[in-house]
Amino acid sequence: MMYVWIFQISGDLGISSSKRITLAGGAQAKNVFWQVAGEVLIEAGAHFEGNILSQTAITMLTGASLNGRTLAQTMVAIDSATIVKPQ
Repeated sequence: MMYVWIFQISGDLGISSSKRITLAGGAQAKNVFWQVAGEVLIEAGAHFEGNILSQTAITMLTGASLNGRTLAQTMVAIDSATIVKPQ
C-alpha cells in the first residue's frame, strides 16, 4: 500500500542552515508534498525531502540539497544547490 502525505502551510516555509528534514515510517520523498502559500527558503547546507509546491518562490542557497521536486508559480532560484529526483 502506498501512502501520500500533504503538508499545507498558509505562510512561508524556512529551513535553517544545516538542518535536515528526515522521513521515517516508510515515507518516501516521491509521496510527500509540501504545499506552501508563501515563499520557501532552504538555507545553506540544509537538506529537504519531498516535493515543494510554492505559490510564490523557492530559494535554495549554497550547499542546500533536496530529494524531490520544486514547483513555484513565480521563481525557483538555485544557488549551487543539489536537487535529486526521488525514485
